[in-house]
Amino acid sequence: MKKLLLLISVLVLSGCLGMPRNVEPVKDFQLERYLGKWYEIARLDHSFERGLTQVTAEYSLKADGGVKVINRGYSADTQQWKEAEGKAYFVNGDGEAYLKVSFFGPFYGSYVVFGLDQQDYQYAFISGPDTDYLWLLARTPTVSPEVMKQFVEMASARGFDTNSLIYVEQKAEVKP
Repeated sequence: MKKLLLLISVLVLSGCLGMPRNVEPVKDFQLERYLGKWYEIARLDHSFERGLTQVTAEYSLKADGGVKVINRGYSADTQQWKEAEGKAYFVNGDGEAYLKVSFFGPFYGSYVVFGLDQQDYQYAFISGPDTDYLWLLARTPTVSPEVMKQFVEMASARGFDTNSLIYVEQKAEVKP
């Protein structure tokens, strides 16, 4: 019985660490170049960011080799900033852009960078464990039409519903 409970626990806790069938993580990933502030340009809707604008993600190195994650967004409904702090760790080694991220204790979800400006690390296309989770992040509050077109085409080809994308409003930087 204990072995069965352990197996079920492992399956539940690791159940969100998959990735969509047609998504491949970027190889030759360099975490030190990825660290820093990113602006959310587009996303698919989900409850933990619903209604937020001016969304950013900031990544920094943790002492244990993991990544500290700070997500921020502004809620017009409450006229307040919301912030969530999490942690992320590589799943298959630090050269592959496939991480597990947690904002809630021992529960992890996938963070898969499947598109990246590998020359300058100026934009990134990110998937979660399935095609319900998709983000376009950039170092600046806007991206070129070419980057947006590439994002939509790559995401659509991988099974994401790009007709449901939310384009995130970004304003001049305001400190929370």
